Amino acid sequence: METINATGRRKASVARVYVKQGTGKIVINGKDYKEYLPQVHIHDVILEPLKLADVLSIYDISVNVKGGGFRGQSEAIRLGIARALVKIDEDFRALMKPRKLLTRDARVVERKKFGKPKARKSFQFSKR
Repeated sequence: METINATGRRKASVARVYVKQGTGKIVINGKDYKEYLPQVHIHDVILEPLKLADVLSIYDISVNVKGGGFRGQSEAIRLGIARALVKIDEDFRALMKPRKLLTRDARVVERKKFGKPKARKSFQFSKR
């Protein structure tokens, strides 16, 4: 099997995911995923599509991710992995779709508007 690649995005994060036949090793930006993202609850986010498809120890995954924080990066990686698995086997789509793993979460930070201190907050106003 050749290498399958897919892209995942979330907020300001972009993850390029490369999946190939292997032993279940996950490498993010040259480091093991547990070393790159040490928070344990984030590991579940990354592994969710692999556990759902029951292919945890079948594929080696290499990821290049940039931008955003650890939460946005982990969700971008999750989307990329899910998309790559669907490219490998179309049957996985039926598992991923109800869990919304193939949907790009388009929510991003709203821009600050001129004449206001933040995006929507207004300066204090008193009518006297």
